[in-house]
Amino acid sequence: MSEKAPRGIRMVITLVGRRNAGKSSLINALAGQDIAIVSDHPGTTTDPVAKHYELLPLGPVTFYDTAGLDDTGTLGELRIKAAQRVLYRTDTAILVVSEEGMGDAEHEILNTLQKMNIATIVVFNKADIATPKPDDIAFCANNGLPHLTVCTASGQGVNDVKKTLIATAPKEFVEDPVLVSDLISHGETVLCVVPIDRAAPKGRIILPQVQVLRDVLDNDALGIVVKEHELPEALGALRHDPALVITDSQAIAEVVADVPKNVPLTTFSTLFARYKGDLPTLVEGARAIDSLKDGDKVLMCEACSHHAVEDDIGRVKLPKWITQYTGKELEFVIYAGHDFPEDLECFALAVHCGGCMSNRTEMLRRIRECTRREVPITNYGVAISKVHGVLDRVVQPLGL
Repeated sequence: MSEKAPRGIRMVITLVGRRNAGKSSLINALAGQDIAIVSDHPGTTTDPVAKHYELLPLGPVTFYDTAGLDDTGTLGELRIKAAQRVLYRTDTAILVVSEEGMGDAEHEILNTLQKMNIATIVVFNKADIATPKPDDIAFCANNGLPHLTVCTASGQGVNDVKKTLIATAPKEFVEDPVLVSDLISHGETVLCVVPIDRAAPKGRIILPQVQVLRDVLDNDALGIVVKEHELPEALGALRHDPALVITDSQAIAEVVADVPKNVPLTTFSTLFARYKGDLPTLVEGARAIDSLKDGDKVLMCEACSHHAVEDDIGRVKLPKWITQYTGKELEFVIYAGHDFPEDLECFALAVHCGGCMSNRTEMLRRIRECTRREVPITNYGVAISKVHGVLDRVVQPLGL
């Protein structure tokens, strides 16, 4: 089952450390298979080696064995860069320490992991030939770093490493996200505004709108769906104000003019920015639009490939609105795929699609990668609210 799980939903656990610290031996012990080459010769591991594994109760995870981050020479630099690329999408790191203990290399690695906000476990390996130094144990304790002693040859401590990985897993792997249920109560009315334009799929409404409606029904509320031109009539027909109005972002300018200020209003994209990602970070990223300058490059990210229509939101409408809002000459680059471009740092802003075909783990991983590489990130819907001047109202029902 773990082999078939989509890459995006796997927790990524990366083993880092100096050459010959025993990373390959540890990943073999954790997975219960010989999947990484083990040798006494330093630098045996070159490109990162991936192993899928079922770590219950978390579910499918991917272990990455990386080259030593103290590698040398031209090839060594390439190996280190490959390892760093894995770190950009890492959820938890295991720093493997050899019998020599923690030196400058380990502290430099820990500093890098801390700057990237990667949860880290320290594993003192080779317990059969050495015990951890008291100063190293004290350092881990004083810095809140989980630390264990392991002997991969005998299997000592390996299960404890697995238990610690489960106990320290990022919250998105153990918590169920909230879509709209916390904003409504039994018997209340939710008014959903769904424009039908050329981008709308024939004969159906899009998945995020379906999911919101299902969540409304699951919470015993009344869901009403209208097109934007029917909104005033729908509001007038209700005996009481709706508990919430949710609109497609592309109609926000028209809808905000029709919905009384006392009625909570948000967008499908904003709900999904919270449900699938980190809404405060995406809102902060939208505010970075105010800082764009002439010549800046803006990355328009698509999680999946699709046929672009004439007025495509990510390729046509949103770039036009951002340009009009800023009054700047900007370069918009369209990028579709799993990984970000290697030159991500050259972009002043990343604007991601709503991720209707992605899951929470994948979206959070992309947000974290941008944060780690110091590139502001927002999403289509949040950016649309920003450039139409209604962002504060749209995020207010969500506590921002």
